[in-house]
Amino acid sequence: MRSRTPDRLCAEAVELAREAAMEAAFPGKVGEYMGAVAEGDRVVTHLFENPEPGYRGWRWAVTVTRASRAKAVTLDETVLLPGPDALLAPEWVPWSERLRPGDMGPGDLLPTEAEDLRLEPGYTGEDIPPPNSVVSEEMQQLAAVEEADVTAGAPVTQAAAPKTGSIAAIAEELGMRRARVLSRYGLHVAADRWDDAYGAQTPMAQAAPGTCATCGFLMPLGGSLGQAFGVCANEFSPADGRVVSLSYGCGAHSEAAVMPKPPRPSAPVVDETVVEPLPLHPDRASGSVEADTPPEELGHS
Repeated sequence: MRSRTPDRLCAEAVELAREAAMEAAFPGKVGEYMGAVAEGDRVVTHLFENPEPGYRGWRWAVTVTRASRAKAVTLDETVLLPGPDALLAPEWVPWSERLRPGDMGPGDLLPTEAEDLRLEPGYTGEDIPPPNSVVSEEMQQLAAVEEADVTAGAPVTQAAAPKTGSIAAIAEELGMRRARVLSRYGLHVAADRWDDAYGAQTPMAQAAPGTCATCGFLMPLGGSLGQAFGVCANEFSPADGRVVSLSYGCGAHSEAAVMPKPPRPSAPVVDETVVEPLPLHPDRASGSVEADTPPEELGHS
Protein backbone atom coordinates (compact mmCIF):
# COMPACT_ATOMS: atom_id res chain seq x y z
CA MET A 1 0.00 0.00 0.00
CA ARG A 2 1.27 3.47 -0.86
CA SER A 3 1.64 5.75 2.15
CA ARG A 4 -0.36 8.98 1.96
CA THR A 5 2.16 10.98 3.98
CA PRO A 6 5.72 11.15 2.54
CA ASP A 7 8.51 10.09 4.81
CA ARG A 8 10.02 13.17 6.47
CA LEU A 9 13.68 12.37 5.89
CA CYS A 10 13.06 11.28 2.30
CA ALA A 11 10.95 14.36 1.61
CA GLU A 12 13.71 16.63 2.90
CA ALA A 13 16.32 15.10 0.53
CA VAL A 14 15.57 17.59 -2.25
CA GLU A 15 19.20 18.52 -2.91
CA LEU A 16 20.19 14.88 -3.15
CA ALA A 17 17.47 14.36 -5.73
CA ARG A 18 18.51 17.50 -7.65
CA GLU A 19 22.13 16.38 -7.85
CA ALA A 20 21.01 13.03 -9.22
CA ALA A 21 18.83 14.73 -11.83
CA MET A 22 21.69 17.08 -12.81
CA GLU A 23 23.97 14.10 -13.25
CA ALA A 24 21.47 12.27 -15.50
CA ALA A 25 20.56 15.37 -17.56
CA PHE A 26 22.75 17.85 -19.35
CA PRO A 27 24.19 20.68 -17.18
CA GLY A 28 21.55 23.31 -16.62
CA LYS A 29 18.71 21.19 -18.01
CA VAL A 30 16.94 20.65 -14.68
CA GLY A 31 14.22 23.15 -13.90
CA GLU A 32 12.29 24.17 -10.83
CA TYR A 33 11.27 21.80 -8.08
CA MET A 34 7.65 20.58 -8.50
CA GLY A 35 7.08 18.67 -5.28
CA ALA A 36 7.28 15.16 -3.85
CA VAL A 37 5.05 12.10 -4.18
CA ALA A 38 4.94 9.25 -1.65
CA GLU A 39 5.44 5.92 -3.46
CA GLY A 40 5.33 3.77 -0.33
CA ASP A 41 6.77 3.43 3.12
CA ARG A 42 10.02 5.44 3.20
CA VAL A 43 9.94 5.81 -0.60
CA VAL A 44 9.50 9.31 -2.05
CA THR A 45 9.78 10.59 -5.64
CA HIS A 46 10.93 14.19 -6.19
CA LEU A 47 9.80 15.90 -9.41
CA PHE A 48 11.75 18.59 -11.31
CA GLU A 49 10.80 20.48 -14.46
CA ASN A 50 12.51 19.68 -17.75
CA PRO A 51 13.17 22.91 -19.72
CA GLU A 52 14.28 21.21 -22.94
CA PRO A 53 12.09 22.34 -25.87
CA GLY A 54 11.68 18.84 -27.26
CA TYR A 55 10.24 17.49 -23.99
CA ARG A 56 7.42 19.86 -23.22
CA GLY A 57 5.51 18.70 -20.14
CA TRP A 58 8.10 16.07 -19.20
CA ARG A 59 9.74 16.06 -15.77
CA TRP A 60 12.64 14.45 -14.01
CA ALA A 61 11.52 11.94 -11.38
CA VAL A 62 14.12 11.05 -8.75
CA THR A 63 13.12 8.36 -6.26
CA VAL A 64 14.88 8.18 -2.89
CA THR A 65 14.44 5.78 0.01
CA ARG A 66 15.91 4.75 3.37
CA ALA A 67 16.09 1.57 5.30
CA SER A 68 13.97 0.94 8.37
CA ARG A 69 15.31 2.78 11.48
CA ALA A 70 18.06 4.36 9.33
CA LYS A 71 18.56 8.07 8.89
CA ALA A 72 20.70 7.94 5.73
CA VAL A 73 18.65 8.57 2.57
CA THR A 74 19.89 6.77 -0.54
CA LEU A 75 19.15 7.18 -4.21
CA ASP A 76 16.86 4.62 -5.88
CA GLU A 77 16.45 5.69 -9.53
CA THR A 78 16.33 8.73 -11.84
CA VAL A 79 14.06 8.73 -14.88
CA LEU A 80 12.42 11.19 -17.26
CA LEU A 81 8.65 10.77 -17.17
CA PRO A 82 5.81 12.52 -19.04
CA GLY A 83 3.45 14.75 -17.12
CA PRO A 84 -0.29 15.22 -17.62
CA ASP A 85 0.22 17.77 -20.45
CA ALA A 86 3.35 16.21 -21.93
CA LEU A 87 3.98 16.05 -25.65
CA LEU A 88 3.81 12.32 -26.48
CA ALA A 89 4.32 10.34 -29.63
CA PRO A 90 1.21 8.72 -31.08
CA GLU A 91 0.37 5.23 -29.94
CA TRP A 92 2.27 2.58 -31.84
CA VAL A 93 0.20 0.79 -34.45
CA PRO A 94 1.38 -2.33 -36.34
CA TRP A 95 2.38 -1.74 -39.94
CA SER A 96 -0.41 -3.98 -41.17
CA GLU A 97 -2.92 -1.54 -39.64
CA ARG A 98 -1.06 1.63 -40.66
CA LEU A 99 -0.84 0.71 -44.33
CA ARG A 100 -3.31 2.50 -46.57
CA PRO A 101 -4.10 2.19 -50.29
CA GLY A 102 -1.53 4.10 -52.30
CA ASP A 103 1.31 3.71 -49.79
CA MET A 104 3.13 1.12 -51.87
CA GLY A 105 6.02 2.41 -53.95
CA PRO A 106 8.51 0.94 -56.42
CA GLY A 107 10.55 -1.78 -54.76
CA ASP A 108 8.25 -2.17 -51.73
CA LEU A 109 7.22 -5.66 -50.69
CA LEU A 110 3.89 -6.32 -48.97
CA PRO A 111 3.81 -9.74 -47.27
CA THR A 112 0.50 -11.49 -46.73
CA GLU A 113 -0.34 -13.63 -43.76
CA ALA A 114 -0.37 -17.38 -44.18
CA GLU A 115 -3.95 -17.48 -42.87
CA ASP A 116 -5.20 -14.41 -44.76
CA LEU A 117 -8.99 -14.64 -44.87
CA ARG A 118 -9.04 -12.95 -48.27
CA LEU A 119 -7.26 -15.92 -49.86
CA GLU A 120 -7.91 -19.62 -50.06
CA PRO A 121 -5.77 -22.52 -51.34
CA GLY A 122 -5.63 -22.86 -55.08
CA TYR A 123 -3.61 -25.42 -56.99
CA THR A 124 -1.00 -26.92 -54.65
CA GLY A 125 1.20 -28.45 -57.34
CA GLU A 126 0.52 -32.06 -56.39
CA ASP A 127 -0.60 -34.51 -59.04
CA ILE A 128 -2.59 -36.56 -56.54
CA PRO A 129 -6.28 -35.53 -56.52
CA PRO A 130 -7.61 -34.35 -53.16
CA PRO A 131 -9.50 -36.84 -51.00
CA ASN A 132 -12.84 -35.23 -51.87
CA SER A 133 -12.22 -35.48 -55.62
CA VAL A 134 -14.93 -37.12 -57.75
CA VAL A 135 -12.31 -38.82 -59.92
CA SER A 136 -12.24 -42.54 -59.13
CA GLU A 137 -9.31 -44.92 -59.66
CA GLU A 138 -10.81 -46.20 -62.92
CA MET A 139 -11.25 -42.67 -64.21
CA GLN A 140 -7.68 -41.84 -63.20
CA GLN A 141 -6.34 -44.74 -65.23
CA LEU A 142 -8.47 -43.78 -68.21
CA ALA A 143 -7.34 -40.16 -67.96
CA ALA A 144 -3.71 -41.25 -67.77
CA VAL A 145 -4.13 -43.24 -70.98
CA GLU A 146 -5.97 -40.47 -72.82
CA GLU A 147 -3.49 -37.80 -71.71
CA ALA A 148 -0.49 -39.66 -73.19
CA ASP A 149 1.61 -37.59 -75.59
CA VAL A 150 0.98 -38.40 -79.24
CA THR A 151 4.21 -38.87 -81.20
CA ALA A 152 4.91 -40.22 -84.64
CA GLY A 153 6.10 -43.79 -84.99
CA ALA A 154 5.78 -46.91 -82.93
CA PRO A 155 6.99 -46.91 -79.31
CA VAL A 156 9.74 -49.36 -80.24
CA THR A 157 11.33 -46.90 -82.66
CA GLN A 158 11.25 -43.98 -80.23
CA ALA A 159 14.24 -42.99 -78.15
CA ALA A 160 12.17 -42.54 -75.00
CA ALA A 161 8.79 -43.77 -73.92
CA PRO A 162 5.94 -41.25 -74.17
CA LYS A 163 5.25 -39.34 -70.99
CA THR A 164 1.72 -39.12 -69.69
CA GLY A 165 0.16 -35.77 -68.97
CA SER A 166 0.05 -34.38 -65.45
CA ILE A 167 -2.25 -32.12 -63.47
CA ALA A 168 0.57 -29.57 -63.26
CA ALA A 169 0.84 -29.39 -67.05
CA ILE A 170 -2.91 -28.92 -67.44
CA ALA A 171 -3.00 -26.28 -64.72
CA GLU A 172 -0.09 -24.45 -66.34
CA GLU A 173 -1.84 -24.48 -69.70
CA LEU A 174 -5.12 -23.19 -68.29
CA GLY A 175 -3.44 -20.49 -66.20
CA MET A 176 -4.65 -21.97 -62.92
CA ARG A 177 -1.32 -22.72 -61.30
CA ARG A 178 -1.60 -20.37 -58.34
CA ALA A 179 -0.88 -21.32 -54.75
CA ARG A 180 -3.76 -19.21 -53.42
CA VAL A 181 -6.79 -17.63 -55.03
CA LEU A 182 -9.34 -15.06 -53.93
CA SER A 183 -11.77 -16.41 -51.37
CA ARG A 184 -15.43 -15.53 -51.14
CA TYR A 185 -14.68 -13.31 -48.16
CA GLY A 186 -11.94 -11.51 -50.12
CA LEU A 187 -14.34 -11.09 -53.02
CA HIS A 188 -17.01 -9.53 -50.81
CA VAL A 189 -14.50 -7.23 -49.11
CA ALA A 190 -13.24 -6.00 -52.48
CA ALA A 191 -16.80 -5.50 -53.75
CA ASP A 192 -17.74 -3.46 -50.67
CA ARG A 193 -14.61 -1.32 -51.06
CA TRP A 194 -15.27 -0.65 -54.74
CA ASP A 195 -18.92 0.11 -54.09
CA ASP A 196 -18.00 2.64 -51.41
CA ALA A 197 -15.60 4.42 -53.78
CA TYR A 198 -17.60 4.24 -57.02
CA GLY A 199 -21.10 3.17 -56.11
CA ALA A 200 -24.64 4.47 -56.16
CA GLN A 201 -24.31 6.34 -52.84
CA THR A 202 -21.50 8.66 -53.96
CA PRO A 203 -22.29 12.34 -54.66
CA MET A 204 -21.18 11.93 -58.27
CA ALA A 205 -23.61 9.09 -58.88
CA GLN A 206 -26.46 10.99 -57.20
CA ALA A 207 -26.07 13.87 -59.67
CA ALA A 208 -25.37 11.74 -62.76
CA PRO A 209 -27.83 11.73 -65.68
CA GLY A 210 -27.54 7.96 -66.05
CA THR A 211 -25.92 4.84 -64.60
CA CYS A 212 -22.87 3.00 -65.86
CA ALA A 213 -25.07 0.08 -66.86
CA THR A 214 -26.33 2.17 -69.82
CA CYS A 215 -23.03 3.87 -70.63
CA GLY A 216 -21.15 2.92 -73.78
CA PHE A 217 -17.76 3.45 -72.08
CA LEU A 218 -18.31 0.60 -69.61
CA MET A 219 -16.10 -2.45 -70.09
CA PRO A 220 -17.78 -5.53 -68.56
CA LEU A 221 -15.96 -7.90 -66.23
CA GLY A 222 -15.98 -11.67 -66.43
CA GLY A 223 -17.13 -14.02 -63.71
CA SER A 224 -19.50 -13.23 -60.89
CA LEU A 225 -18.16 -9.67 -60.55
CA GLY A 226 -19.57 -8.84 -63.98
CA GLN A 227 -23.08 -8.91 -62.52
CA ALA A 228 -22.40 -5.79 -60.45
CA PHE A 229 -19.17 -4.14 -61.65
CA GLY A 230 -17.29 -3.04 -64.74
CA VAL A 231 -14.31 -0.91 -65.74
CA CYS A 232 -14.70 2.68 -66.91
CA ALA A 233 -12.94 3.45 -70.21
CA ASN A 234 -13.77 7.17 -70.53
CA GLU A 235 -10.66 9.32 -70.18
CA PHE A 236 -12.74 12.33 -69.09
CA SER A 237 -14.52 10.44 -66.32
CA PRO A 238 -13.26 10.68 -62.70
CA ALA A 239 -13.38 6.85 -62.61
CA ASP A 240 -11.32 6.23 -65.73
CA GLY A 241 -9.56 2.87 -65.42
CA ARG A 242 -11.33 2.10 -62.12
CA VAL A 243 -13.71 -0.68 -61.19
CA VAL A 244 -17.14 0.95 -60.93
CA SER A 245 -20.51 -0.32 -59.84
CA LEU A 246 -23.15 -0.67 -62.52
CA SER A 247 -25.27 1.73 -60.48
CA TYR A 248 -22.53 4.37 -60.49
CA GLY A 249 -22.67 7.29 -62.90
CA CYS A 250 -21.06 10.60 -63.79
CA GLY A 251 -21.51 13.54 -66.12
CA ALA A 252 -19.37 11.88 -68.79
CA HIS A 253 -22.11 9.37 -69.57
CA SER A 254 -22.08 8.45 -73.24
CA GLU A 255 -25.76 9.37 -73.64
CA ALA A 256 -25.84 12.37 -71.29
CA ALA A 257 -25.68 15.05 -73.98
CA VAL A 258 -25.29 13.79 -77.52
CA MET A 259 -23.98 16.55 -79.78
CA PRO A 260 -25.92 16.89 -83.06
CA LYS A 261 -24.08 16.44 -86.31
CA PRO A 262 -23.11 19.69 -88.09
CA PRO A 263 -25.44 20.48 -91.01
CA ARG A 264 -24.03 19.65 -94.42
CA PRO A 265 -24.29 22.39 -97.07
CA SER A 266 -26.48 21.58 -100.04
CA ALA A 267 -24.82 20.75 -103.32
CA PRO A 268 -24.57 23.62 -105.85
CA VAL A 269 -27.33 23.69 -108.51
CA VAL A 270 -26.24 24.41 -112.10
CA ASP A 271 -29.05 25.32 -114.53
CA GLU A 272 -27.95 23.95 -117.88
CA THR A 273 -31.29 24.52 -119.67
CA VAL A 274 -30.88 28.31 -120.16
CA VAL A 275 -28.16 29.75 -122.45
CA GLU A 276 -27.26 33.40 -122.04
CA PRO A 277 -25.17 34.72 -124.96
CA LEU A 278 -22.31 37.06 -124.16
CA PRO A 279 -20.88 39.20 -127.03
CA LEU A 280 -17.13 39.24 -127.49
CA HIS A 281 -17.11 42.74 -129.08
CA PRO A 282 -19.12 45.75 -127.95
CA ASP A 283 -21.97 46.96 -130.09
CA ARG A 284 -20.98 50.06 -132.07
CA ALA A 285 -24.52 51.35 -132.13
CA SER A 286 -24.78 51.38 -128.40
CA GLY A 287 -23.09 54.75 -128.11
CA SER A 288 -20.34 53.65 -125.82
CA VAL A 289 -17.73 53.45 -128.61
CA GLU A 290 -16.97 56.18 -131.23
CA ALA A 291 -17.69 55.23 -134.84
CA ASP A 292 -14.35 56.38 -136.28
CA THR A 293 -12.20 54.44 -133.87
CA PRO A 294 -11.02 51.05 -135.02
CA PRO A 295 -12.28 48.08 -133.11
CA GLU A 296 -9.90 46.73 -130.45
CA GLU A 297 -8.67 43.25 -130.83
CA LEU A 298 -9.05 40.77 -128.07
CA GLY A 299 -6.17 40.47 -125.70
CA HIS A 300 -3.98 42.94 -123.87
CA SER A 301 -4.15 46.61 -124.90
